[in-house]
Amino acid sequence: MRHIVSALCAVTLLAPVAAFSEEAGPARSGVVVELYTSQGCSSCPPADEFMAELAGHEDVIALALHVDYWDYIGWSDSFARPEFTGRQKDYARAAGSRMIYTPQMVIGGVDRVEGNTPEAVVKLIGKHLAAGSPVTLTLERQGDVLAIRAVAEPPLARGVEVQVVRYIPSATVEIARGENAGRVVTYRNIVTEWAKVGDWAGTAPLEMQVTAAGDAPVAVILQETGPAAVVAAARVE
Repeated sequence: MRHIVSALCAVTLLAPVAAFSEEAGPARSGVVVELYTSQGCSSCPPADEFMAELAGHEDVIALALHVDYWDYIGWSDSFARPEFTGRQKDYARAAGSRMIYTPQMVIGGVDRVEGNTPEAVVKLIGKHLAAGSPVTLTLERQGDVLAIRAVAEPPLARGVEVQVVRYIPSATVEIARGENAGRVVTYRNIVTEWAKVGDWAGTAPLEMQVTAAGDAPVAVILQETGPAAVVAAARVE
């Protein structure tokens, strides 16, 4: 499947990449893909593998959020956070759904894909890339300080939340118990923190600084409240 998915991603993603390749500064922009996963979920390893492929594409900001509702089976996910489960539930409520799933991917804050369906995810990424964004978002990291600047042209009709995400690029886990007992899985872009740091009306330019201590990569996401549509996102590594 890896070669098929890689080829499919290349064909679908590379064509519209110019819409996101003119950013000033060291940041890289892209479509946000959130994977809700768990070390204790037997259906998740194929999605984790696909996520690793997405993490290699410059026009995708792939972020793995590990949830805690599989921990009761016998293996506590070492990356799980209850707030990530809460974020997934917020997406379900925003969509009018009572159910949450693992694995599940959320693309651009609005499109949800349950299970491991690479073709559907890639098509949705292509849709978001082709749509573009009225927002130019730039990041500059100097030591422990991250400068965030954004301009909307035309101005946004709705304000957005400014969110800062920290993540670990890669980690390998030997799972001893639960549904995946005996598996050794390498996870990519593992989210350790997802925090709202402010609001932006999307009219006047945005300029703010936040602390981003350490060497871990950081992403900034401008997202409508809901959670809803991601209007812009960029990362620095």
